[in-house]
Amino acid sequence: MANDQRIKLYATSPHPCSYFDDRDAKTLFIDPELEINPRLYTHLSQRGFRRSGPHLYKPYCEDCKQCVASRIPVELFAPSRNQRKVINRNCDLRVVCKPEMDEAAYPLYERYINTRHQDGDMYPASREQFDSFLVDSMPCTEYAHFYDEDGSLVAVAVMDALDDGLSAIYTFFDPDLTRRSLGKFAILWQIHAAAERLLPYLYLGYWIKNCDKMRYKTDYRPIELLAEKRWVRIN
Repeated sequence: MANDQRIKLYATSPHPCSYFDDRDAKTLFIDPELEINPRLYTHLSQRGFRRSGPHLYKPYCEDCKQCVASRIPVELFAPSRNQRKVINRNCDLRVVCKPEMDEAAYPLYERYINTRHQDGDMYPASREQFDSFLVDSMPCTEYAHFYDEDGSLVAVAVMDALDDGLSAIYTFFDPDLTRRSLGKFAILWQIHAAAERLLPYLYLGYWIKNCDKMRYKTDYRPIELLAEKRWVRIN
């Protein structure tokens, strides 16, 4: 690890997989007592770790390698025709990055989870879940708030600022505004934000080829996938 630092890792017992009903999963966690500075966080992200709440983790499944870390090299990214349409449909939105979330964020999150993810392990939404997942964060965490022309909050993108990029942690949005494609727009905005900061990457989390809700990441090209400890670019 960075600076030859010894880091304790903890593996969970097998637990139901969040993506495939026919298998169990195991997860590897970084020592929760370890102080994570930006340099170490960047180093771990380069090796496929992700953040959930205050914890850094990555899949540790012996017989399944479906979860593949992904990132976008932002300077090479070229939006598709459909992605340009998404950008144009949302050019009226105002985006403000803040170190904390607005009070309006939780009601928006609750509507999003209870409408869009009734089949997931985050349903039903609760304030406790919201706080542990998104409010318990890192010093480098930023909350990008997307407001419409009336000043209403329509989306929030949670992201961490690393030494070599932004890490897209989670996005939630108004489930009634389907035409805006706010989830896609949030990714496109974060790609642009990383480029504006002269950061080379947007870390997108795990790409899972055989899971519909996680396969979308390869819609953003070129993309880099972490394979056998090496980032491989796919155009």
